[in-house]
Amino acid sequence: MKGWTRRVFLLRFLPAALGGWLSACRAVLRPAPTATPMPPTPTPLPSPAETITAALDALRREDPDALWALLTPASRAAISLEELRALWRDTLNTAGVQALEIEPLTLIQEGETAQARYRIRWKTALFGDLEAEGTLALRLLPEGWRVVWRDALLWPALDEGDRLRVEYTIPERANLYDREGQSLAVQGEWVEIGVVPGQITDEGLLLQRLARATGLPPETIRSRYAFGRPDWYMPIIPLPADRVAPFAAELEATPGVVLRPRSGRIYAGVAPQTIGVVGKIPAEELDRWRRRGYRGDEWVGRMGLEAWGEPYLAGTHGGRLLIQPAKAENASPRLIAERPFAPGRSITTTLKRDFQAQVEEIFGDRTGAVVVMDPRNGDLLAIVSGPDFDPNALLWPNSPPPPPGAFLNRATQGLYPPGSIFKIVMMAAALTHGFAANSTFQDPGYWDGLGPGYRKWCWLQTGHGLVDLPTALTVSCNVAFYQIGFALYQQDPDIVPQMARAFGLGAPTGVVGVPEEAGLVPDAAWRAQQGGRPWSVGDAVNMAIGQSDLLVTPLQIARMLAAVANGGILYRPRLVLRIGPAPGQPEETFSPEVQGRLPVSEETLTVIRQGLLGVTTHPRGTATWVFRGMPFPVAGKTGTAETVPGRPPHAWFACYAPAEQPELVVVVVVEHGGQGSAVAAPLARQILEAYYGLPRTPLPAPPAQEDR
Repeated sequence: MKGWTRRVFLLRFLPAALGGWLSACRAVLRPAPTATPMPPTPTPLPSPAETITAALDALRREDPDALWALLTPASRAAISLEELRALWRDTLNTAGVQALEIEPLTLIQEGETAQARYRIRWKTALFGDLEAEGTLALRLLPEGWRVVWRDALLWPALDEGDRLRVEYTIPERANLYDREGQSLAVQGEWVEIGVVPGQITDEGLLLQRLARATGLPPETIRSRYAFGRPDWYMPIIPLPADRVAPFAAELEATPGVVLRPRSGRIYAGVAPQTIGVVGKIPAEELDRWRRRGYRGDEWVGRMGLEAWGEPYLAGTHGGRLLIQPAKAENASPRLIAERPFAPGRSITTTLKRDFQAQVEEIFGDRTGAVVVMDPRNGDLLAIVSGPDFDPNALLWPNSPPPPPGAFLNRATQGLYPPGSIFKIVMMAAALTHGFAANSTFQDPGYWDGLGPGYRKWCWLQTGHGLVDLPTALTVSCNVAFYQIGFALYQQDPDIVPQMARAFGLGAPTGVVGVPEEAGLVPDAAWRAQQGGRPWSVGDAVNMAIGQSDLLVTPLQIARMLAAVANGGILYRPRLVLRIGPAPGQPEETFSPEVQGRLPVSEETLTVIRQGLLGVTTHPRGTATWVFRGMPFPVAGKTGTAETVPGRPPHAWFACYAPAEQPELVVVVVVEHGGQGSAVAAPLARQILEAYYGLPRTPLPAPPAQEDR
């Protein structure tokens, strides 16, 4: 069978094989005919998809460097990276682009060229969302697909050389008011008083009249024009127009005096860190403000309520977004978008302007802070931070610089150890964890609870003797609170830190309108994060009298004491009362807001209040001598907080009044002022007298020893 198969194979295929061989032989004997070549298989071109994705992503991310790296050599020769960056920035800034979206649509590839269609969407501050479709052109080069630069990549309607511009309509800045409608910051008319030295005919008369109008000493006035050339205009001082009006006629009649009216912001001159100030946009912030729809030469809020309230006070710019053609001479601009302006909205604060001015006058040139709060709703009636500054002077060139640290709002940003003010928290923790109002403590003037080598002293070197808990608060007995801090630490090291945080310390109060600091309530976990030695019983004992690493703001102390006074309610401090209406926008009010409650019983609060009342009324109270003769009872706490070695302590006093029906909380801290009862408490009394319209009482000399 196998042989058959082989024979069949040979019979079937051998003739063909021989025929092929013979043909090959004949081919050797004669020329072969010309063969038709087979067409070569084309090499597929690479896809431009990867380059398109990278280019559109660079547009979306606003990354000119990444896009420039994808351009063809010819495009890179036509526009440098620096030029591209500038054009990119100017285009998006002019339009006020805040965000950018890119959506790929279609791709058409024809040999070594390609076009990708995409949709671009600008989200702008001034004109809302703007949308258009554009084309990305690409060419295949030896190094791969590259993008052909066109100005239209930034916005499809741009022809080469076209640029965007905006015609702005800028509303007038709205005003800031106190709770009674009195102005705190308004747009008004100024008069700049200046001198042209070469026009002076009677310098004595000129100095006399300028001194009367400005309140400046003649030598100060003369120093401001003495070095000017005869034909120079030398500014002396800007003043509100209504202040200059009574003197305008005689000043205009005085040779050498020049009056230049201007429009601008006018401040009442109170609470400058809180009200804030406007200023020119710094060069380094110009891009950011232009992205917000600003032209760039406006005066904007730089601090305080002026900065926080910028979106309200400034209103919304209006304008027309135009394309300015580059090629056609006298060609009309093409309109892209248009939007009307929205007027600014006034801000009404909780402050009382006249009272604020009185408190500032009482505080004087001290360094520190005052907070006056209504404990019934958290309203801030006065906020003082010293040193302060004249906001009006900052609006004019060549004004003297403010004192160092004047811009810091010490009422909300100043961080201080609270000293004996913290004994309020310690008393709450004690009464909540095993101590009673009748718990007693023996104070010989020192405490050796940490061992004889670690003796700690009471501020009263002779000691307070046997005291119960309310009396310990009244006389500010350090030894009693050392013992409390020691005992609570033995129970649980977290008892006091947790109570402090429940009283609102160690976290921002949430006040709206001004920046604030959180402060610090230290504990074992915090110390572990810092490294170094662990938290110990010694730290807890120091914190019991408000020292250690504990830091608070005056505003936090005001809110804490307000909660003690009002039955335990922690209100968000309220500074902004309402935002005025505008067309299509109703008035916006800020209601009192309860943020929490103190985790203590009414009985505990009653004992604390008893101790606080004793501070100003008990024969041994640390501030009784200050408040003698007050027509209503005041409950408060003195504090003297040690700071750096060699410098006087910070002087504290915090109180509420009237004690039976609290309407007012006053907190005073004087940096490195000395003893709380001798320095801060008298200021608090004068502030209460100012609020209630009482005559300011001359204060007696302090006793030989004041509270620590």
